Amino acid sequence: MSAIETTGGLTPPKRFRSLRSTVAAFNKNKVSWVGLTLFALLAALALAAPLIAPFDPIDQSVLRRMKPPSAEFWFGTDPYGRDLYSRALYGARISLLVGTVSVLLGMLIGGTFGVIAGYYGRHVDAAIMRTMDVLLSFPTLIMGIIIVALLGPSLPNVIIAITATMVPKFARIARAPTIAVKERAFVESCHAMGYSDLRIMVFHIVPNILAEILVMASLWTANAIMIEAGFSFLGLGVRPPTPTWGGMIRDGFEHIFQAPWMSLFPGICILLAVMALNLLGDGFRDAVDPRLKNLRDL
Repeated sequence: MSAIETTGGLTPPKRFRSLRSTVAAFNKNKVSWVGLTLFALLAALALAAPLIAPFDPIDQSVLRRMKPPSAEFWFGTDPYGRDLYSRALYGARISLLVGTVSVLLGMLIGGTFGVIAGYYGRHVDAAIMRTMDVLLSFPTLIMGIIIVALLGPSLPNVIIAITATMVPKFARIARAPTIAVKERAFVESCHAMGYSDLRIMVFHIVPNILAEILVMASLWTANAIMIEAGFSFLGLGVRPPTPTWGGMIRDGFEHIFQAPWMSLFPGICILLAVMALNLLGDGFRDAVDPRLKNLRDL
């Protein structure tokens, strides 16, 4: 019998009360709404790039090369005469796509390994986590560079490289709460009722640890965007002339004194995306565990 039935329809189920309290806690942090709004705006601009970009991002023209910001060219132009505003809009599509897809894949793969390690423990836990420790021993950027250098610079390979750097992080994040949740009474009840291990992990453990994983996913998406920009700056990202924020900064690096706008505006785009995701992640963290906010306020 559900909670609504037992109380005559007056009290909502516990899961809905919990969801409502989480949303209320998120609403109390007004700064998190700034992050959500800013990220939604960047995503909308990226999706609408083919409709609102004033120029073709790869169209070259000698007559308009190295133009400073103006009413016609909002972000100026580069040495090839390409409009930097249009390139920044299209570059947002690459950065946000790489950031979200690589983190989602890393969360799925790494979270699966973490839940399995925490649930079974012993030899399974040792084998999985020692492998993750080996992956974590490499600096994130260096490990990604090695993978891209081996596979070659392209959009799918960049996603694979960043996903590989995210897997061990999510495995660690998922393992610890899994160990705690599997000892709770409702999991013991599931064992007594003959539920399979797969059913227990998917339907009873994962929902109880998902909030903590999503908090870190929002924060690590910002990190993934910066890694992609680093790859593009080093020439290991998406191949030119496809616009990327990191590639635009690299193109402007040689003209930093003559045309600082070439690196300034894509750098601001990266700054806004990272700031939005960090603010959003802080809001999620306060909503999931308000005690963290209370400790920061002491």
